[in-house]
Amino acid sequence: MEAVSVVVGLAILEYFVFGMLVARARGAAGIEAPATTGDPNFERHFRVQQNTLEQLAIFLPSIWLFATYISANAAAGLGLVFIVGRILYLRGYVADPAKRGTGFAIGTLAQMILLLGGIGGAVAAWL
Repeated sequence: MEAVSVVVGLAILEYFVFGMLVARARGAAGIEAPATTGDPNFERHFRVQQNTLEQLAIFLPSIWLFATYISANAAAGLGLVFIVGRILYLRGYVADPAKRGTGFAIGTLAQMILLLGGIGGAVAAWL
């Protein structure tokens, strides 16, 4: 489970870095809080951060379920795939929102395996 803890920490660190990128883009654009519009580059960074937060709500319980009922090492590996997917999502979305698909698909696939595997493992243990 230590590997899962490290990966969870990395995912949270990634979210923190995305927040720092939003702050930097906000400053570069001169957008005063609480505004969240006004500059396309800032808005793209902001949307990446917000979407990542939305995904973490699924990812975090899913990785723990999978690690508990299926395999901690496989959960950690899938968690790393999720993190890489989010990096690709960031790079694609900031360059051109139409290019976010690959990163989104990679992260979502890893999440779905974690979620469905975790649920399946829990049901199997229950029965």
